[in-house]
Amino acid sequence: MERKVITSEKAPKAIGPYSVAIESGGFVFCAGQTGIDPVTGDLVSPDLEAQTHQVLKNLQSVLESAGTSLDRVVKTTVFLRDMADFPKMNAIYAQYFPVNPPARSTIAVAGLPKGGIVEIEAIALK
Repeated sequence: MERKVITSEKAPKAIGPYSVAIESGGFVFCAGQTGIDPVTGDLVSPDLEAQTHQVLKNLQSVLESAGTSLDRVVKTTVFLRDMADFPKMNAIYAQYFPVNPPARSTIAVAGLPKGGIVEIEAIALK
């Protein structure tokens, strides 16, 4: 099975030794996206809502670079620094997946890169 590295000029560059996405076997496996502005390389805001929107915009950009889209996502994993933020994150998430949302897991974590509040990774059909 072949594997193709996906890059995106409209999403933040990887901040470590990993690819932002890999296409293989008819799927696109996206690394977790945080609320980093792709232009500045910094978090867009300390605000959960702003970071969640940016996370999903970044994820959308990566998927588009791979030739797919949010409506082809089959699974996401959401990492939250504080599970008390779940309702706010969930409301924003629902705006990006309004119909037949993907399967999802949500996990509370001790910390995220660059002090982020939320990170989301995804698997999409090509």
